[in-house]
Parts: sequence; structure tokens; C-alpha cells
Amino acid sequence: MPVYLAPVSAPVPLLLAAAIGFLSSGRRPKLVPEVAEGASVLALLAALLSTIGLISSGGGHSPVAAGGDFGFSIRLDAVSATMLLLVTFIGWIVIRYARTYLDGEERQGAFIGWLCLTLALVMLLVIAGNLFQLVFAWIATSLSLHRLLLFYPQRIAAQRAARKKAVSARIGDAALISGAALLLAAYGTADIGMILAAARSGSGGALAVGAAGFLAFAAALKSAQFPTHGWLTEVMETPTPVSALLHAGVINAGGFLLIRFADVMLLAPSVLAALVMIGGFTALCGSLVMLTQPAVKTSLAWSTVAQMGFMMFECGLALFPLALLHIVAHSLYKAHSFLASGGAVERVAAIRRPGPVAIPRAGAVGRAFLSALVIYAVIGSCFGFEHKSPQAIALGAILIFGVAYMLAQGFADAAPRALTRRTAVYAVAVSVSYFALQLAATRITANVLPATPAPGALEWALIALMVLSFGIVAVAQAMLPLWADHPAAADLRVHLSNGLYANALFDRWLGGWSIRSRS
Repeated sequence: MPVYLAPVSAPVPLLLAAAIGFLSSGRRPKLVPEVAEGASVLALLAALLSTIGLISSGGGHSPVAAGGDFGFSIRLDAVSATMLLLVTFIGWIVIRYARTYLDGEERQGAFIGWLCLTLALVMLLVIAGNLFQLVFAWIATSLSLHRLLLFYPQRIAAQRAARKKAVSARIGDAALISGAALLLAAYGTADIGMILAAARSGSGGALAVGAAGFLAFAAALKSAQFPTHGWLTEVMETPTPVSALLHAGVINAGGFLLIRFADVMLLAPSVLAALVMIGGFTALCGSLVMLTQPAVKTSLAWSTVAQMGFMMFECGLALFPLALLHIVAHSLYKAHSFLASGGAVERVAAIRRPGPVAIPRAGAVGRAFLSALVIYAVIGSCFGFEHKSPQAIALGAILIFGVAYMLAQGFADAAPRALTRRTAVYAVAVSVSYFALQLAATRITANVLPATPAPGALEWALIALMVLSFGIVAVAQAMLPLWADHPAAADLRVHLSNGLYANALFDRWLGGWSIRSRS
């Protein structure tokens, strides 16, 4: 039996469930929630069979349905199998949650229909074997998600955010179509496997470089990079299952696009350098703004902005296996965070503060960063630094700054010994996990994704700049409680809480407030 039959069967039950939902679009439609959940389970089973088939028989590529370059085909490899398994699992969780969350809503059946359709289109995207299917699924996913974002169409905030998302998405669609057209012209085929093989051999010329630029631009818009990130932080008027699907699934499409065309991206070092700068700045900005947000879902949205920026940063460093690992880890974490946000608020509200908060001073912060670097050096030596690229070592150093921030809380003078021990254990566990997962991701994708090339002078300069920038921000975050009462810190908090006003400028350019004036 052809290995590609399992992945192609994953979206089919969800498409059928979507049709049933549209036909029974009212409140408490008979059997629609049950059918949707059953379809999501069947899709997950198909993804599991695809993974088993990949492990046992290797990857595969289906012929193009409808013939020529303008049809549908399936590509099964480590990247598509990983993404398919992730999407189907997240989809099952979200549909199961929505079955209770939306119970009794006036348009419950229609919501389930659009939810199932969006999931099916994402599956078609991640298993696409040719450019036509990839572009079709990319655009169709955005259009279907738009209907979910406007599930409460009478809400002004929902209209504004959906309009802003639509504008960014249409520009991104045009960029993707342009990139696909250049790839077709450069390699004379729409088959993704053939394009990647030719790009790995170094062919493609200026057309391939131009295609890489358009692909990077489309990915940046899809993944809410600065300064077009505002729509992602404003889509809070949609039901929580949609937030989970968006932040844990659809938003990753930009990163997936870069990972899928990794061989093409390596032909354009200048484009990768731009991704390092854009992604790095987005990550730094998002992580700082996140700390100033009072609402849980808004804080999680800014966290997603930061994570997507970091993923773009990884792609810019040509660490594509780690970017794929990042997608998986962030999706699982963010889906749980959104679906559990209501309960988390209740639990935090019920907690009575036991006493004074342990605030780390400069000495504690210094000891924390020194200890984190020592842990990183020791564990890294055990795994073997000589087998790591400079980009991967630098990325590990940036991640260890987060460990240092955690250690600083345990090293504070007022911190109890139990907290100190716990943070130390967590620091070691995080460091071990980073190297172990990095090794696993690299080996799993060894025959699919290209190795990270040696950095040139520009890459070394960007690596040094980003390590220094992330280090300064990590120190500032650790010592922020000490500066909280300073007037300058209060002013900075106001600017950060408003996202450095980039979103307001985008609103002014777009005329986003006109919706309110017309209403």
C-alpha cells in the first residue's frame, strides 16, 4: 500500500464533519459535536499511521491528482509527519474543548463547521507536495480562519482585528504567490521535492534568491512579526477554542514555510540575515511587552509574538531542525495555556500572598547568570560542543539566559531554601533537555533538512549582537522589581504596555478606527 495514503486520509473526515456542521448550523445541532470529535480522532489515527509508515518504509510522494503542476499531491517526510501529528493532536483537543465551551451558542453548528474546515486546510498545507496545493491551502486557511475570528460579528473590536488580519494576510498571500511563481520559473517544476533537491545542489540563481525573499516576507506576515503583529494581540473577541487554534496552530504556518523551503532559503544569506534581525527584535519586544499586560489572554498573545519572533530568529540562523522543535513545543504549551486560562485566573485569585516577595538584588542576579553559564558549559561539554554549530551554541546561550532569570528568583536573599533547590534542579533539567532534544531533532530531520552552514562575517556579527541584546534584556527583566518605583521605569512600563505604539501607527496607516466611526 502506498505510504502517502495515510496522510491524505487525515483531512477527509474533518471535511465531512465541516459539511455536516454547515448543514446544521444552529444551536445544539444533533450529532454534529460528536461527529466532529470522531472525525478529529480519525484524523489523529491517520497521522499516527503516517508516522509509523514513515519510520517503517521511509518517506513518499504521491502523483499529482488532476495532472500537471496544478493539482494536489502528498509529500510524506519527517517535517510533514511531525506537523501532521501536531495539527491533528491539537485539533482533537480543541474540538473536544469546543464541544463543551460552545454548547448552547446560537451558531454552534456553523462554528464547528468552520473549525473543522480550518483544521482540514492546515493539514492539506503541511502535507502539500507541490506549489499549487501549498498556495491554495495557505490562502484557504486564512479565509476560513477569518470566519472564526468574526464568530461574534457585532463586536467592534473583533471587526477591527479581523480587518487588520485580512490586510496582512492578503499582502502575505501575494508574496507567497510571487515566491511560488519565481520557484516555478527557476526550476521548471511545481514539485516541492524536485525544487528542494535542485536548490540543495546550488542551482536556481537570482530567481531562487528572489523567491527566498518573497517566502520570508510571506512567513513574517503570517507569523505576526514586528511591526505587523498588532492583529494577533487584538483577536481576543473570538471564542477561546479559536485562540488556542490560532496561537498553537495556524500562526506556525510562517515557520513551517521557511522550514519546508530550507534549501531554498540557504541560497539567500542576506534574507536569512534579515530574518535574524526582524525575528530577534520581535522576540525582544514581545517578551518585554508581555510582562506589562494585565489580562491573561493578552499576555499570552504577546508571548506568542515573542515566540514567533524567536522561531524566525532560529530560521535566520539556519537552525531549521530547532525551529521545527520550537513549533512543536510552543504549540503544545500555548494550546494548554489558552484552554486553561480561565481556571488559572481563578486559582491565582484564590491564592493569598504568604509574605514578602523575594526580589533578587544585583549580587543574586550576577550569581544566577554565572551559575547558569557554568551549568550550560558543563552539560554542553558532556554532549560535545565540537559537534555543534556556532549558531546552535549561541542559541543555547540565549536560552540559558532564561534559566538565569529563573535561578535569580531562587538566589534572592529572601527566597526559601526549597525554592533555591527547585530552581537549581530546573536549571539542570532545562539544559539537559535542550541538548538532548536538539540532538534528537537534528537526527530525525538529517535526511530532510540541510545542515547549518558555517557562519560568515555578517552572521558572526549578528550572532554577537543578538547574544548581547538577549543578555541585557534578561538582566533587565531579572532586576525589574528593583527599578519598579523609579520614574523612568514607570514611564518605560507605559510605553511597553502600549507595545511601543507600533500597532497604533499601523492602525493610523490602515484607518482601523474608521469601523467605530462608521458604526
